[in-house]
Amino acid sequence: MVDTARGEMTTEPSDGELPSRRVVLLGASNIARSLSIVFDSARNVWGSPLDIVVATGHGRSYGQSSRILGRTLPGILQSGLWDALAARPPAPTAALLTDIGNDILYGASAAQIARWVERCLSQLQPVAQQITVTQLPLTSLADLGEFRFLTMRTLLFPKSRLTMSNALTTARELNDKVIAVAEQYGATIVEPVRHWYGIDPIHIKRSHQPDAWQQILGSWNPDQDPARARHSLIRWASLRRIRPQTRKIFGVEQHQAQPARRLPDGSFVSLY
Repeated sequence: MVDTARGEMTTEPSDGELPSRRVVLLGASNIARSLSIVFDSARNVWGSPLDIVVATGHGRSYGQSSRILGRTLPGILQSGLWDALAARPPAPTAALLTDIGNDILYGASAAQIARWVERCLSQLQPVAQQITVTQLPLTSLADLGEFRFLTMRTLLFPKSRLTMSNALTTARELNDKVIAVAEQYGATIVEPVRHWYGIDPIHIKRSHQPDAWQQILGSWNPDQDPARARHSLIRWASLRRIRPQTRKIFGVEQHQAQPARRLPDGSFVSLY
C-alpha cells in the first residue's frame, strides 16, 4: 500500500503490482543531484510506469563503503540491489553505469575499479537488454587546474592526498579500461560533453541536466525522440527524502524497506 499524502510505501508490493518495465541506475552524485530529471528522462525514453532500481549517493564507491559528511553507504557491489534484482520477475530492462571516477580519490587503482565495473556489467547482462556506460569527463578534468583540484579534493574527499597529476593519469587509464570492458559486454558508451560542466569539473550543471540526461539515456531507445525533462523544485525535494535500504548516519545504522516510493505515474522507486 501507499501513503497517498507522501507517496511512501507502507507495505512491500507483490510482483504483480510492480510495473512491467524496469530501469537500473548505478552511480553517485550526478544521479543523486538530479533524481527528478533522471527519473523523468528514463520514463520519457523507456516508458511509464517503471520499476526504478537505483544505487546512488554523493561520493558513492562501486566496490567499497564510502563516508561523506557522516553518512556511510555500502559499495554498489555490496548493496542490496543485486538481491532485489534477482528476486524480481523478468521485465524489459535498461541500465546505466555512471560516476565511475570517485574511487580514484579513495585510492583504488584503475585496474581495481575496472574490475568492479566489469562485475556490475556481468550481473546486469543477463537481465538488461540495454546497458549504457558513461566515460569519465576527461576534458573537463584536464581543464581543472591545480588550485581548483585541491579545493575540490579537500571539500569532497578530505582524507584523500592524491595529486592532480596522479589523478589525471589514473583517470585516463581507467577511462580506457572502462571503454574496453563496456565494449566486451556490448554496452553503449557515452562520452560526456565539455559544456555540460562549469567550474565544477565532475558534476553536470543544473542548466544542462535535462539535455545531458536525455542524451545519456536516449541511447536506450535511439529510434525515439523523447520529450525533454523539466526541472521541478517540489519533485526534486520530495525525491531527496527517499531513504536507501541501508545506511549509517554518524555510525547509527538505518534501514528502509524497498520499494520506498510510488510516483504519481505508478512508477516504483527502490534505493540501495
